[in-house]
Amino acid sequence: MRAGAIHIVDTTLRDGSHAVSHSFTVEQAGAIAGGLDKAGVDLIEISHGDGIAGSSINYGFSKVQELELLAAAASVVKNAKLGVLLLPGIGTIEDLKNAREKGANAVRVATHVTEADIAIQHIGWAKQNGMFAVGFLMMTHMAEPEKIVEQAKIFVDAGADYINLADSSGYMVPEDVKARVGALKAAIQIPAGFHAHNNLGLAVANSLAAVEEGADYIDATCRGLGAGAGNTQIEVLCAVLHRLGYDTGIDAYALMDLAEDVVEPIMQRPQAIRTDSLMLGYAGVYSSFLLHTRRASEKFGVPARDILVELGKRRMVGGQEDMIVDVAYQLSQNRA
Repeated sequence: MRAGAIHIVDTTLRDGSHAVSHSFTVEQAGAIAGGLDKAGVDLIEISHGDGIAGSSINYGFSKVQELELLAAAASVVKNAKLGVLLLPGIGTIEDLKNAREKGANAVRVATHVTEADIAIQHIGWAKQNGMFAVGFLMMTHMAEPEKIVEQAKIFVDAGADYINLADSSGYMVPEDVKARVGALKAAIQIPAGFHAHNNLGLAVANSLAAVEEGADYIDATCRGLGAGAGNTQIEVLCAVLHRLGYDTGIDAYALMDLAEDVVEPIMQRPQAIRTDSLMLGYAGVYSSFLLHTRRASEKFGVPARDILVELGKRRMVGGQEDMIVDVAYQLSQNRA
């Protein structure tokens, strides 16, 4: 790792999995991971959109078992760290062990912003077994900076290598990001990172705000592929950072070619800000709820916008996907 550099974490093969209904093939995983590695990306994350072991009726089944995708990526990645996402309660230490055996040497353990304590054992196991381990706080718009610092310190004490803050709803504006990342950087001695969603069209701006407050790691994806309206678009982010003089170690042209020649042809739809994805950011709803909400909208004849507003009012968080159908049904009955 380059001292003083901005490290780019690519999650095309993880968060981007939501946008293609978890349909990545072995060939696609190898081509994308290999291209990212050659371009100079520091950490490549690959797993089901909801983390390892996320393939299920609740979150959506993967077309190809994620350990196969991981092995394909490991066979071509030569320089970058190859990581997985783990949500305690979905993935287990046994799943993490299996991922490590297939080539993962990094893990980001993700919890709701107030539940960092459930990740202690997973981070501890990863560090004991030589893995790069990250504490990942989701839905950070739902907590004030002081609470985020409190939770981040739990990750620090567990041995995390850095702390990542996620705007999982794409709800925040740059001032929100600066307040949270700034407070985090002032309180901890290890690096900080940031993960943005583009539901309000602010992913690149919010990522830049995080960098300005001292964030060392920034998440992004090719063509912005991701849940909701997608993530920070890696080609755009690197172009902006290079123009501003930041060192990313990235070959921006190689990223542009990878996004255009490999990723764009497999996209099921343009990663645009449609009304329902815009409502994720407006209502502060978890971005991976979008596809589930669209299906519930069609089934019960209720506008997706109304479902998302109600989910936001109820402060639903990741792991409560089953409630989307309940909310849609209740709204349909109210309309009737």
